[in-house]
Amino acid sequence: MPLPSAALPAGATTWLEIDQAAIGHNVRLLRGLTGPQTRLLAVIKADAYGHGARATARSVIAAGATALGVASLPEALELRGAGITAPILVLSFVPPAALPAALEQGLTLTLFDAAQARACDQQARKSGRRLKAHVKLDSGMGRMGTLVADAPALQEQLAQMPWLQLEGCYTHFALADEDIDWTREQLRRFLAAVHAMRRRGARFPTLHSANSAATLTLPESHLGLVRPGIALYGLSPSDGVPLPSGFRPALTWKTQIVQLRDLPAGHSVGYGRTWTASSATRMAVLPVGYEHGFRRAPHEPRSVLLRGQIAPVIGRISMEKTAIDVTAIPQAQVGDEVVLLGRQGKACISAEMLAARFGSSNYEVVTGLSARMPRLQLSRSET
Repeated sequence: MPLPSAALPAGATTWLEIDQAAIGHNVRLLRGLTGPQTRLLAVIKADAYGHGARATARSVIAAGATALGVASLPEALELRGAGITAPILVLSFVPPAALPAALEQGLTLTLFDAAQARACDQQARKSGRRLKAHVKLDSGMGRMGTLVADAPALQEQLAQMPWLQLEGCYTHFALADEDIDWTREQLRRFLAAVHAMRRRGARFPTLHSANSAATLTLPESHLGLVRPGIALYGLSPSDGVPLPSGFRPALTWKTQIVQLRDLPAGHSVGYGRTWTASSATRMAVLPVGYEHGFRRAPHEPRSVLLRGQIAPVIGRISMEKTAIDVTAIPQAQVGDEVVLLGRQGKACISAEMLAARFGSSNYEVVTGLSARMPRLQLSRSET
């Protein structure tokens, strides 16, 4: 396949191709699993899990998502600056000094405790406009939020904050991809806390709890709004919760051969001389390394795809260089396209395969891909 040189910045030799049609397709599959009465908030934090937040935001909204979720205020402001007007829920903390920007852009913030809520209420009063917010309850994740046991006391304080427009309440599951019984217990705790808050006057139009794993496996957690992240991108929440058939991975990671060399037997490759040719070897050099996210994994074999065949990595991966053995692919040429993650012909290297080699997760693989690599936003017909 010819390199997409016309679409790449000058000099770029390592890049990502994002199939936005696949992301839209995955959104429609998720909506089909949850039913027409259930809305979908698409989590596109961490630059849409490395896929590019602005393009992904447009794709998920076009496919039927009703809102977006991001981790930080800068992420939300980037989307607003790109002309994206859909509701945006900021899932993490926003510093008090930045609240005017959130109010001006009509963002929805997360309230974690009474002190933070009070600061938001005071800033909203100063600005003369109510602040849209969702309350986060800790039902067992043990991260941010108010303990479910303290929810009634929190509601008594929220009732004294008229400048907060409370649009929802949510929790986050700790083991939805591993332990469905514990997840059900978290859901029970959350709903009991919401009931206690409502007895004290709370009116939450929206409740939500389901991440990707719960969206797929626990229908009672849907609550009228689901909040998937990793599944949007065609990636499984975990080995224990694989995606149903039909989901399509959206990301392909590519580079190209920049040099071919013939090495004699006994010649070593890379730092530490961890690999030595046992016989005459044809080596190709790739302009990609751990600075791009192609991490070292000294105890696991590594390979890439070249001309639809598997080519093993040899030697230690450098910051921006990797060597591969192409002895078995004699037709290899400088400029040939190489796939590090994704499909080439009938061969495929999945994010899960890379994660196993890295000793991490598919989440870490895709979010760890350097932001400096160009992301070509393509439709399926272009990939």
